[in-house]
Amino acid sequence: MALDEMDGAGSEPEEGKNQEPGVITTRNILESFTESQEVGGLIGNLKGVFGDLVTREMTVEKFIGIMDKYQEQPHLLDHHLEWMMNSLLDIVRDNGSPSPLVHLAFKFLYIITKVRGYKLFLPLFPHEVGDLQPVLDMLVDQNPKDSETWETRYMLLLWLSMICLIPFDLARFDGNISEEGHARIPTMDRILKIAKCYLVVSDKARDAAAVLVSKFIVRPDVRQKRMADFLDWTLSMLSKSSFQTMEGTVVMNGMLQALAQLFKHAKREDCLPYAATVLECLDNCKLSESNQMVLRKLGMKLVQRLGLTFVKPKVAKWRYQRGCRSLAANLQAQGSLVQNQMITVAANEADDEEEYDIPGEIENVVEQLLVGLKDKDTIVRWSAAKGIGRITGRLPKELADDVIGSLLDCFSFQETDNAWHGGCLALAELGRRGLLLPSRISDVVPVILRALTYDEKRGACSVGSNVRDAACYVCWAFARAYEPAELIPFINQISSALVIAAVFDRDVNCRRAASAAFQENVGRQGTFPHGIDILTAADYFAVGNRVNCYLTISVYIAGFPEYTQPMIDHLVNMKINHWDSVIRELSTKALHNLTPRAPEYMANVVLPRLLPLSVGTDLHTRHGAILACAEITHALCKLAEENNRSITYYFNEKSLEGLKQIHQELCSRQLYRGLGGELMRPAVCTLIEKLSLSKMPFRGDPIIGGWQWLINDSLRSLSLVSSAAQQHIKESAVSALAALCNEYYINEKGEADPALQDELVTQYVSELQNTEKMIRCGFSRALGALPRFLLKGRLQQVLEGLKKVTLISPADVSFAESRRDALIAIAKVCQTVGVKGEGSQKEYVCRDNVAQIYATLLNGVTDYTTDSRGDVGGWVREAAMTSLMEVTLLLVQNEMELIDANTCKQIMCWLAQQSAEKIDKFRAHAGSVFLTLLHFDHPPVPHIPHREELEKIFPRSEKETLNWNAASEAFPRITQLLGLPAYRYYVLLGLSVSVGGLTETTLRYSAQSLFDYMKKIQNDSSAMESFCETLLKVFEDNLRNDRVSVPLLTMLDQMLANGCFDIFTMQENHPFAVKLFTLCKEEIKRSKDIRKLRSSIGVFCGLIQFQGDMREKVLFQLFLLLCHPFPVIRKTTASQVYEMLITYSDVVDPAIMDEAMTILSDTNWEAELPVVREKRNCLCDLMKVPKPQLVSKSSA
Repeated sequence: MALDEMDGAGSEPEEGKNQEPGVITTRNILESFTESQEVGGLIGNLKGVFGDLVTREMTVEKFIGIMDKYQEQPHLLDHHLEWMMNSLLDIVRDNGSPSPLVHLAFKFLYIITKVRGYKLFLPLFPHEVGDLQPVLDMLVDQNPKDSETWETRYMLLLWLSMICLIPFDLARFDGNISEEGHARIPTMDRILKIAKCYLVVSDKARDAAAVLVSKFIVRPDVRQKRMADFLDWTLSMLSKSSFQTMEGTVVMNGMLQALAQLFKHAKREDCLPYAATVLECLDNCKLSESNQMVLRKLGMKLVQRLGLTFVKPKVAKWRYQRGCRSLAANLQAQGSLVQNQMITVAANEADDEEEYDIPGEIENVVEQLLVGLKDKDTIVRWSAAKGIGRITGRLPKELADDVIGSLLDCFSFQETDNAWHGGCLALAELGRRGLLLPSRISDVVPVILRALTYDEKRGACSVGSNVRDAACYVCWAFARAYEPAELIPFINQISSALVIAAVFDRDVNCRRAASAAFQENVGRQGTFPHGIDILTAADYFAVGNRVNCYLTISVYIAGFPEYTQPMIDHLVNMKINHWDSVIRELSTKALHNLTPRAPEYMANVVLPRLLPLSVGTDLHTRHGAILACAEITHALCKLAEENNRSITYYFNEKSLEGLKQIHQELCSRQLYRGLGGELMRPAVCTLIEKLSLSKMPFRGDPIIGGWQWLINDSLRSLSLVSSAAQQHIKESAVSALAALCNEYYINEKGEADPALQDELVTQYVSELQNTEKMIRCGFSRALGALPRFLLKGRLQQVLEGLKKVTLISPADVSFAESRRDALIAIAKVCQTVGVKGEGSQKEYVCRDNVAQIYATLLNGVTDYTTDSRGDVGGWVREAAMTSLMEVTLLLVQNEMELIDANTCKQIMCWLAQQSAEKIDKFRAHAGSVFLTLLHFDHPPVPHIPHREELEKIFPRSEKETLNWNAASEAFPRITQLLGLPAYRYYVLLGLSVSVGGLTETTLRYSAQSLFDYMKKIQNDSSAMESFCETLLKVFEDNLRNDRVSVPLLTMLDQMLANGCFDIFTMQENHPFAVKLFTLCKEEIKRSKDIRKLRSSIGVFCGLIQFQGDMREKVLFQLFLLLCHPFPVIRKTTASQVYEMLITYSDVVDPAIMDEAMTILSDTNWEAELPVVREKRNCLCDLMKVPKPQLVSKSSA
């Protein structure tokens, strides 16, 4: 697609000029059928591919792939349809074509039809007289029950429906010939028989049979002789069938399709005699009671066709006709000429109407269509809406007006959302057809405005998004249907409603529909205030992001005075009481942002309206109103401050009293309890925070004590609320506490009242030892939020209390969240009080307490607690790493000398270990912290070990681009730290967990990086020695610590198998191998862990490659495992020993090799132990290894 060509198209330069390039390029627009040669090749090759199933299927898939690209722009195929059809029909007509090839050709024809639609395809079929007999014969040869070849039958029936239009009497094809004494069936009956046969099948051929009927029955000769009989047959089939059974549903579907097609294509005068009978039969079927959507839709279709048969086909002279519809003219007018464009409908036209009676059945038809508008399925409602539009267009003005009156009854609040949706669709249809006269617009617009905000709560969710979407469609249709002058009285209402829907609707499809309708009105009507400006801000793509709509676009649009008040009113009336809490919270934030646009209105009208709601009975309204009061008050106070006015400039006594009363009222009515309390507590905490930030004049007021009680009680009640609400309540309470203390607890000297400080801090520190995890969390975070003047002189007490929370004791081993929050709080407290090297440890981070703070934080990095939720210690490690970074950067920027070299080394080493571990999220966090400390420049962090080498491994330029989450990027860098002595132990400890882990990608990249490093140092004996020494130390330090030792055994197994230690294998009894063997033996002693035992077998088998008398010890150990009590271990050992003997052939004397291999492979090692032990002892004798004695417990 060439943009230049589109922009330079010349036909509409005004529109093309200012379009955003992004808007054009987002759609994949095709310009022509570029694959015509490829398709020609595929069709040409059909004769060669039909025999082989695989190539046939590949060809079909390729053809479908090409055709599906044109589903949205099928017109591009139009010039190519004829040659494609002719090529495929040549194959069909060729008598030499085998049956599978014919079916394949019809399959291709069907695929083309599916994309372009059969209606355009039909006229292209050849319809010579000579085609009739062959097509009939082909159809007779088909098996209606063959599910593989339905495309053939479908296409043949469509072809026949075209051929049967030949203008010759069908009797001419019959002659007087008799075959074998039997009269030949007339052609007319043959075709009817085929049609009837396929009207009752369950596949797609039924649809084509209905088309065939509609074309065939309307022929003059067939109509005279067979139409009545055929209608009798269909009606009898209908009345005999029941939609309760599957077979009945299939038959009814075929009959209804045939009747609907027939009444559509036949002449009115031919159908009229039968219409009443068909309608009666249809009524008796009671399709509205069926749960089959398709049947109800076909019933609706047939009812409207019958209705159109009853009334004469004439265009109503009374309908409204809009003149010029040029977009360019509308845009140029921009409303200036609108007033002069009033076009009056001729009053006398009604008199000219030809008088004729409307049959009584029409009332029944319209009634059924109006009921159809309320159907539970959209396609039925849509069909009914179209029917209403078509029939109303043929009725006299008075009757049409009655229909519109009945239609407007759909829009009562007693009706369901289905009725509202169907009503909107019908109104749009009437508007599009000019059947909704301007005199009725005043009745319709209020209904549409209500539909634009229709939202009915049902259980935990709501219905109505389809109604709002359809209401946008009505607005879109009206924009095209009426002269600008007709809609002038309603412009402000419609434009505001559409803007509100485009910006504040909960559903993205409704916002986009409203934006499109607004755009259509701006273009067609040219009267919407500030239309172009708003369109630019709230286009189809901009309204896709809900948060952006509420918080940014709304503020821009509210800058236009016509929209400010309606937008605010909508949020207050419809959105702060919304069922979805996300919408309520967004609405209150939007009100905060909109306050500067109308501060007086907010203060004098909105706030007094919200205050009673904030203590009302409805929970959602109360929640939204409290948050809205908080946000609006804060915005008004900020505005007053900016304009150097007093804080109370916008508030009268009543408002201030109302804000104070909220907490007292809720408290006295006990509304903080139960499920409602989960919404009320965070809402009132937000109110406290915003009122405190607003510097409200409540100092010394009893309400402050009430607020403090609520904050404390919310933190104490955290264990009683649902887990989903805990985090939100905790954060709200902590934010409220910080704001409240900062505003109301500080005196003129910048100090706190000693009694209050003592009570608050002592109470909070004592709660840290609560037996409830969440209470510890809440009060830890609360202490972290306290301002400096409250911590002054109490720092030591606070840090001691928080330190106790971070320690793991048997009683609170699963309290990972409280340890996490305590570590976060320690860093926050340190940042609040600041650093002073020689200061008191009761007031500052200083020389006396810095080591203690670091010890607590570093202890958090070693938290590997797991419970039923998984590695919950990861949360603690993550918090500890963040806090270490924050405290270190704080010290670096203030008093760097407080950081000693050992502490810095510990921090960097622990971070390096975490950067090598297996969980992506924590590895990424550790890597990010590691690089932040390494690359910090204001000033640089001191004492980082191997800084220069680290700068080379992690260049500054890659700090932002390195993706630590991706194992493929992280591990090649991390393994390079193995070359740095200070980091080697810790990186190896982290790597062993990753390389021996279970996650495939982590395992693959970490192992590969480790092997690459080992390859690099193979010839450097000192590097190998130090590496192996560190490896053994990691093993020794973590003996029996399954978190490390099990994956470490797996890693050692891989390393031995990959020849990482080949340099040592030539040396007799190398100390590394001896020590490793001892550690492995110790690790599996008395172990019942299958995974650990399996990994150790691999390590023992790998150790066999080392020379010396330790080989005998290794074999002895393996033979012990051959008689392990667990059958699975015996089997695994035998299998791995077998592989070991093949791999390391020098282990066994070649003379006994075959016998040993036979014993290992032929013995059933899962048999009873005495049997297995006998076979094992044979192996011991063969290999001259001492037999393990039964008295030895080590085999257990």
